[in-house]
Amino acid sequence: MAGFVEGVGLPSRSVSGRDLCVCRAEELSRRAVLAAIGLSLVPVPDVNAVVEDMPAIRGRQFGKERILYKDFSLTPSGLQYKDVRIGTGNSPNDGDRIVVDWEGYTIGYYGRIFESKNKVKGGAFENDKDFFRWIQGKHTVIPALEEGVRGMKAGGIRQLIIPPEIGYPDWDPRHDKVGPRPTTFSGQRALDFVIQNQGLIDKTLLINVELIRVDRPGERGFKG
Repeated sequence: MAGFVEGVGLPSRSVSGRDLCVCRAEELSRRAVLAAIGLSLVPVPDVNAVVEDMPAIRGRQFGKERILYKDFSLTPSGLQYKDVRIGTGNSPNDGDRIVVDWEGYTIGYYGRIFESKNKVKGGAFENDKDFFRWIQGKHTVIPALEEGVRGMKAGGIRQLIIPPEIGYPDWDPRHDKVGPRPTTFSGQRALDFVIQNQGLIDKTLLINVELIRVDRPGERGFKG
């Protein structure tokens, strides 16, 4: 999908009056990509800037300040989130089955897309099996996603800016134990190129998540 709603995600067309192909996102400057997906940087005074201490590259001037994004809320874990649409259904609790639609971008590295559903919404064309699901509190998804859906209501859409500390763990390179795993080979390759490449500094990710529903134990065949 080219964003769950207008302005969410990296659109495939009509950015500043020009067609924009997601597959060529690497040719855009980082700032142009951020503008295309509806994100803008917030100038952070030096006195408040958080500079990552990376001993392996200390003194080589590769360190970067942690970027804050306009209109996003910052949590103590480093997650930044923004509600694009407020839902009206149930909110997740530990032990509930969470069902989401999602898309992901490597916004810290050329805005490459690593997951996009690109399917028709609603009616007979929508397949419930295409949605990603997990049991909240079981730690089978990246910490940022478990934290990111807290406080949401079913039907809501939220953007998550994810620092590597609460993203995909190094000990699960195939993303079999801690999801969400990209559903295509090209998507996994784009993600892995960033998070497993020791030469890259900024491994920040963007995940757009739509909370489809929350299944309580005993609902829709979910036993808990």
